[in-house]
Amino acid sequence: MCSNRRERSEPSPSPARVMGLDVGKKRIGVAVSDHLGWTAQGVGVIDRTRPDWMRRLAELIEANEVEAIVVGLPRNMDGSVGPRGKACQELAQRLEDRFSLPVILWDERLSTVAAERTLLSADMSRKKRRQVIDQIAACWILQGYLDAQRRTQSDEKP
Repeated sequence: MCSNRRERSEPSPSPARVMGLDVGKKRIGVAVSDHLGWTAQGVGVIDRTRPDWMRRLAELIEANEVEAIVVGLPRNMDGSVGPRGKACQELAQRLEDRFSLPVILWDERLSTVAAERTLLSADMSRKKRRQVIDQIAACWILQGYLDAQRRTQSDEKP
């Protein structure tokens, strides 16, 4: 196992640009931070059923000058990691091996629920919600990581 990958619920020093991923069986929602590491913006959804999905992810990493990847780690409400979580851990290792970037596993409990509520409050149709839910969930995951980074950095200042 590579030493770069960490399972985190606590932040670590943030590189300039971070990518967040909400990994599902069929789709991966993708978000990227701004250069200051303050905000997460959705940049797309990758169809994992396509054979070229990893190439598409590589294109997004390069185009956005990503220096680290945050992968949402689905946990059960008791904190344990089930089959989906184990699959995300395996994917995180593949990403780290392929891209030679730090990969951080970040607790994503209820991120999809929060994203769904956001879209419902925006009065978005079910069809449109289905098209963007993974991207919004990736934003929630990444924003949680970025916010935790800022809190830790402000706590460390004298």
